[in-house]
Amino acid sequence: MKIKGKILKLLKATVAFSLVFLAAFCVIRRLPECFDPQSGALAAAAFTLTDGVYPVQAGTEPELTEETQQTLPVKQDKEKSVKTSTSTSAKVRDKTGYYDSLAPHKGEEKYEVAQKQIGFDGTAVGECCVKNKTGLDFDFESLLNAPLTFKTEKNSSSPQVLIYHTHTTEAYLDESVDYFYESYYSRTQNTDFSVVAVGDKIAQELEKNGIKTLHDTTVHDSTYNGAYDRSAQTVQADMAENSSIKVVLDIHRDALGTDERKVKPVFEYDGKQGAQIMVLSGCDYYGERDFDHWQNNLNFALKIQNTAEKLYPGMTRPLSFDFFAYNEYICDGSLLIEVGSDANSIDEVEYTGTLLGKVLSEVLS
Repeated sequence: MKIKGKILKLLKATVAFSLVFLAAFCVIRRLPECFDPQSGALAAAAFTLTDGVYPVQAGTEPELTEETQQTLPVKQDKEKSVKTSTSTSAKVRDKTGYYDSLAPHKGEEKYEVAQKQIGFDGTAVGECCVKNKTGLDFDFESLLNAPLTFKTEKNSSSPQVLIYHTHTTEAYLDESVDYFYESYYSRTQNTDFSVVAVGDKIAQELEKNGIKTLHDTTVHDSTYNGAYDRSAQTVQADMAENSSIKVVLDIHRDALGTDERKVKPVFEYDGKQGAQIMVLSGCDYYGERDFDHWQNNLNFALKIQNTAEKLYPGMTRPLSFDFFAYNEYICDGSLLIEVGSDANSIDEVEYTGTLLGKVLSEVLS
């Protein structure tokens, strides 16, 4: 009996050890997939936006090999990439690893892109319009006519304006088309097609008008949660290094419509179609957000909105005024501006970026 008991215990121990070994083997074998940027497992677990790497579908896009991956910008959450944009020469965009509207998309569903000029909706102020979502009875006209609370220096050797992106991988359509396929994914590390390209155009125009500009292209949205905290740290670090900075612009893009019908906001100037912008200006009327100078930011926002409509009628969507702060609490000249939507083409938003640079130059002069 003792011998049988010992044999039974040995068998149980052997089976238990085998199961543990098998489980460990499976975990080790599957672990690399969790860190694959194209794997949904880690994205679901950590609310990760795939680090801006385009999710290729079989048969629709070229495979992202090790060689083509090297053409994409690397993850930049920890290592900051800063540049001052001065070049005005046209560059050839590289679609490697990005969605191609003109490529065959065999077997994919095809959906509509509808264009729309979003007009006045809210309170008329000067030449522009404010969508007041606060419910407050506010004198926007008086604030528009008040002077700016800061002053930039022209032709300075030190940066006066900082452009950055909380959602750095937000992207646009590669072509001006009225359709998109189901594989279109509007996030990318390819800066030829992202909000970074818009930031470049704004910076180039400001520089051309004697306003020294720093464009920080640090990626903050590899993981969506905490992106604003990370971008605030970037801004504060840049301002600590450059005390001359007076204006801080967080350039985004919007997303309008549904998964099966996207909307792009557009306007036309000088026979060319651009993407409309939306300026967001926060309010802290009840002192809940440690954002005491919000009226100074609103002053700046109204001047941008009004000047844009004077120079380029139809360029703006109604200014969004609501109870939020984002990173606007950092300084009087800190605003969030959305340029177009994910259905606008990169040509449309780059054109708008140039015009927005002209508007800012006028306001800051």
